[in-house]
Amino acid sequence: MTFSNQKIGNYRYRILALVFLATTINYFDRSLVGVMAPTLQKLFEWTNKDYAMIMVSFKVAYGLGLLFMGGLIDKLGTKIGYTLSIAIWSVFGMLHAAIRPAFSLMGFIGARFGLGVGESGNFPAAIKTVAEWFPKKDRAFATGIFDASTSVGAILAPFVVGAIVSVDGKNWQIPFLITGVLSSIWVVFWLRTYKKPEEHPKLSRAELQYINSDSEEETDGKIPWLKLLPRKETWAFSLTTLTDGVWWFYLFWGAKFLAEQFGVDIDNIGLPFLVIFLMADAGSLIGGYVSGAFIKKGWSVNKARKITMLVNALIILPVMFVPVLANKWLAVFLIGLGAAGHQSWSINSYTLVPDVFPKKAIASVIGIGKMVGVAVAILADIALGSVLDTANNTGYFWAFVIAGSSYLIILGFVHLLMPKMTPLDDNLNYIRK
Repeated sequence: MTFSNQKIGNYRYRILALVFLATTINYFDRSLVGVMAPTLQKLFEWTNKDYAMIMVSFKVAYGLGLLFMGGLIDKLGTKIGYTLSIAIWSVFGMLHAAIRPAFSLMGFIGARFGLGVGESGNFPAAIKTVAEWFPKKDRAFATGIFDASTSVGAILAPFVVGAIVSVDGKNWQIPFLITGVLSSIWVVFWLRTYKKPEEHPKLSRAELQYINSDSEEETDGKIPWLKLLPRKETWAFSLTTLTDGVWWFYLFWGAKFLAEQFGVDIDNIGLPFLVIFLMADAGSLIGGYVSGAFIKKGWSVNKARKITMLVNALIILPVMFVPVLANKWLAVFLIGLGAAGHQSWSINSYTLVPDVFPKKAIASVIGIGKMVGVAVAILADIALGSVLDTANNTGYFWAFVIAGSSYLIILGFVHLLMPKMTPLDDNLNYIRK
């Protein structure tokens, strides 16, 4: 069936808007400690190793959460699973504001741990929502739209913090409370709006047919983790998430790097972050549009996704030179270029999962893959914190070298594991067309 000459409706974009807002709140909340890091470090007298352990606590919880959140969302469904996730991260996000100086290190470690558990559900739920509401040819662009919200959240954080929190740390608690209010509003709209497409009374028949136009019929049975773990496709996606550590390096260590390298304080971090994350937003949107456009031109899904990811990997390479630059704005531009390439890479790697796996396994596979990425990011945080305490800024040099070079290497291994990206049916057998 062709849809070019008939009005199909756009209700699916209302659902996508809610996913966009949830991910914005997620990254606003997640970014607060990173933006305030130089100030909080002085206020509470943390070492670099202490700060690294706070970051590690979030990532350990995020990784452990992914062990069960993806499967739980597949089991409970997107509506309830997403609500549970955002409720958990909102409570622990607000608990940051209750921490007292005498217990600042353990308090932040505990609060970040709870935040990590809740936030681990966001991307499995978001990717599953896109797979339920968009056909394959539109998923990369839809993912690019909602993934752009990660940068919106990261952009908002320094401006909100800069407007509320002073350089000496006064009012540092308020930004953590803001997220609780925003999350509560989101939950109300989500519960009132979300249903699966086939059950939604406001969705037209034409739009439902369009959503399902290139999807295989599926049964209601669940696919256990034990069947997903041995699949090479699961591990191909997992390899792409190793680059999550690069994104988190920009997010959690970027303000510290700019402060130590160029003297950028909490009052002046907003503009550099605006440049970096606006460029990242552009990467999300362009990357999602380009691979989708290739598919609509007749390219195979396999070729469209991988060529796009190859271009991303090449764009990212110059970020390796950031630590040796003397010009602050050139450094900001190259970090922004790396962030743009990463976001395009990331949304195309996410769409590898619904491109290959049945919808009912998507959140589980996303959970497995993201868990692998988190494990590597944890090791990177521990190593970076230790090196910065003992060898000053040498750690930043190696961090940027890895950030620039890792994408090309990973893409090579992904292609070896999944050369044709042949889709899998309900029983995880290849679908031959």
